[in-house]
Amino acid sequence: MHSQAHDVDAPSLLEALRTGTALLHAALEKRLPFFSEHLDADGYRRLLQAYFGFYQPMETALYGCALIPQGFDTAMRVKTPTLLSDLHALGLDDHAIDTLPRCTQLPTFDTPAACLGALYVLEGATLGGQVLRREMAQRLEVNADNGGAFLNIYGAETGRRWKDFLDYLGDQPLEAPAKQRAVDAARSTFSCFEQWLDSQEVLL
Repeated sequence: MHSQAHDVDAPSLLEALRTGTALLHAALEKRLPFFSEHLDADGYRRLLQAYFGFYQPMETALYGCALIPQGFDTAMRVKTPTLLSDLHALGLDDHAIDTLPRCTQLPTFDTPAACLGALYVLEGATLGGQVLRREMAQRLEVNADNGGAFLNIYGAETGRRWKDFLDYLGDQPLEAPAKQRAVDAARSTFSCFEQWLDSQEVLL
């Protein structure tokens, strides 16, 4: 009886992820330079190169681990191809992109729960794109055709795809230890991303 009451009181996976990553999320947002008056076209290009250097190995590892629970449409949500087209639009050729540094300190995706935690961070990152897109368009004249497609990767579908993802999360019947593994992976994803961007000297 006691265990049943505990289960009712336990936070949902979404609540656990939100609470567990809130401080890391806020800290990283403060350091991203999108709203800095010092960000110029060259800085924006270096920022996108750094994003690519994280997303490309991250998505390769995550989507290649075969542990993501059923119901997640990888083909519809993969981000690396859009970053690639943005870098081409910003003037990088294939050789230049191939020689960009890649992040090697990635989270470990050894359980389905860990995959869910990482996906929460990657999908959540799409929500602020509308604001960033407007800022970059206004200040640097960046749009979807000349290097800004990643900032608004889902376009008008952003809200619906986020709701679909939350429904997907809500369908995962995780016990408390698995929820904690999801939170740990989400936190690790934030930390790895910030440390990588720091190493590429693109943060404030």
